[in-house]
Amino acid sequence: MSGPTAMEAQELTREFPGGVRALDGVSFTVEEGEIFGYLGRNGAGKSTTVRILTTLLRPTSGTATVLGHDVRKDPGAVRKVFGCALQEAALDELMTGREHLVMAGRLVGLGKSQAGERAAELLESFGLQAAADRIAAGYSGGMRRRLDVAMAMVRRPQVLFLDEPTTGLDPQGRRAVWDLVRGLRDEGSTVFLTTQYLAEADELSGRVAVVHEGRIAAIGTPQELKDRMGVTTIRVRVAPAEGQAVIDAVRPGAVTAGAGGWLAIDVAGGEAAVPEVVARLVGAGVAVDRLRIEPPSLEDVFVGLTGTEIEASAGGADVGRITAVRRGLGVPTGPGR
Repeated sequence: MSGPTAMEAQELTREFPGGVRALDGVSFTVEEGEIFGYLGRNGAGKSTTVRILTTLLRPTSGTATVLGHDVRKDPGAVRKVFGCALQEAALDELMTGREHLVMAGRLVGLGKSQAGERAAELLESFGLQAAADRIAAGYSGGMRRRLDVAMAMVRRPQVLFLDEPTTGLDPQGRRAVWDLVRGLRDEGSTVFLTTQYLAEADELSGRVAVVHEGRIAAIGTPQELKDRMGVTTIRVRVAPAEGQAVIDAVRPGAVTAGAGGWLAIDVAGGEAAVPEVVARLVGAGVAVDRLRIEPPSLEDVFVGLTGTEIEASAGGADVGRITAVRRGLGVPTGPGR
């Protein structure tokens, strides 16, 4: 972190009735002009964090600032500097795209002609000119999301909160929103992006915070988190009868079976460890049909830090892989964790 700070959270905690802690000592900083990815499963505390930063919810304890304004002490000043698109697009089905944007402009104090001009600019920037005068009921999911983000941009906010902006979109719609987010960053906006999609965080974020059960598990660039993993996967395809020989040649617990005769071997030490593994297989007389080397992915990082996959609970055949990955990160694997 070397540039001016756009957002800062220090030991944020939010407790709901019944003693449920949605956030438990969350701290991070966001640099001006960056896309900061906030990655976690449903229920991890992502939306609670956004609601606090946008003054919709007061923290139980801790502090947070947006462009230097304290969210508890000066919420009015905070609300003047950000735009926000929450998980559900807040659209009126019977209003056109242009009418939505003009209304948003009038609500933030623009005159009638100014609101119309700004609406026209945003319709062009967001690729919605052709649908400008169609009612929202006829918009696709991607178009609805683009319109929702455009409404958040009416007053050219310095900070933009996007809370899971591509949930429910098809791959084409998701890519369109990705292009949009990059464009906002290139224009100088700071984007706080919550997501449960690993590819989205990897593709867009300058830095990523992995949030799990209300706590920050790690923060860094996607590449830094992958480098921290220190685990490389060697995938080999062998005859079914030689599977046990592979396990014996490497070590129990490091090998998991896949489809089509492929075996995954997780090794610490990165690609430098590959020659030793290959030598062991050759020494054991294993005939390797094909071999692939895969560096760690953001999915591996998430599994290693949290012990679960992001979109489904891990179990069964995944346990061995999760254990191996967590060992690579130095995360305890015993029942006391």
